[in-house]
Amino acid sequence: MGDNGLPTTMENKRVAVVTGSNKGIGYAIVRGLCKQFDGDVYLTARDKSLGLQAVQDLNKEGLSPKFHQLDVTKPDTIAKLRSFLKDTYGGLDILVNNAGIFIEANSAAQDGTQAESIVRTNFTGLCDVSEALFPLLRPHARVVNISSMLSFASLLKCSDELQHRFKDENISQEELKILMQQFVDCIKMGTHGANGWPTGKYTSGYGVSKIGATVISFIQQRELKKDSRPDIVVNAVCPGYVVTDLTGQQGFKTIDQGAETPLYLAMLPPNTTNPNGKFISEKQIVNWKAKSTKL
Repeated sequence: MGDNGLPTTMENKRVAVVTGSNKGIGYAIVRGLCKQFDGDVYLTARDKSLGLQAVQDLNKEGLSPKFHQLDVTKPDTIAKLRSFLKDTYGGLDILVNNAGIFIEANSAAQDGTQAESIVRTNFTGLCDVSEALFPLLRPHARVVNISSMLSFASLLKCSDELQHRFKDENISQEELKILMQQFVDCIKMGTHGANGWPTGKYTSGYGVSKIGATVISFIQQRELKKDSRPDIVVNAVCPGYVVTDLTGQQGFKTIDQGAETPLYLAMLPPNTTNPNGKFISEKQIVNWKAKSTKL
């Protein structure tokens, strides 16, 4: 037994977790990590049967992911995952916050239900998982938050005042959470346009939720720089326009092509100084303060 009471064979074993990974980009990220990462890789899903089926499918490819149930909107499942990782491995080396949903804006649903659900999963769920698992991150850990270039496009559709707040290098996590809730509240009241939030096809909340996913990544890296654990790197990433259920099977990339940049970030070598705390697309840093998406 090791000093922390864990079997010696497990206490030093590295471990990676990918949220929402029974299909789509998350599934491809698990596949890639199984091939590249020297440790256990956990595929997670809300539905246990779907998750176990995904594991079996990867087993047929000669890969050996493990499964743990996780619903990022259910705090009890997050707590169970945290306890499992702490008790079994004593830490965490790679976290890919991939879980997300997309719902087309529906003019018949102006009560904000759609936007609230999207923000709850894509932003709040990401925050909740991070807050639970970040204390387990070991030195040299890598965190990848799946975002989208729609976060940037939606940012540019916001008022100048909101853009300034989202681009503020000193914005706090609490301030960001308040902004996300203000967006949901404005959608519910039908005042989002008047209050400077995106309208039209951006009203579903997906783009705004991904603004949150991008900005929280900046905040997380900023806070981790104060941490005594060295070389923990957080980045946000746009996988590209990938053919998945989320995109209605539309897109320009396969799931494995979409996983390339997230995997690049998850596997950044020790003591990487750049990129960290950045927004990445096609393995290139996106200038969050630019005034155009034509970067």
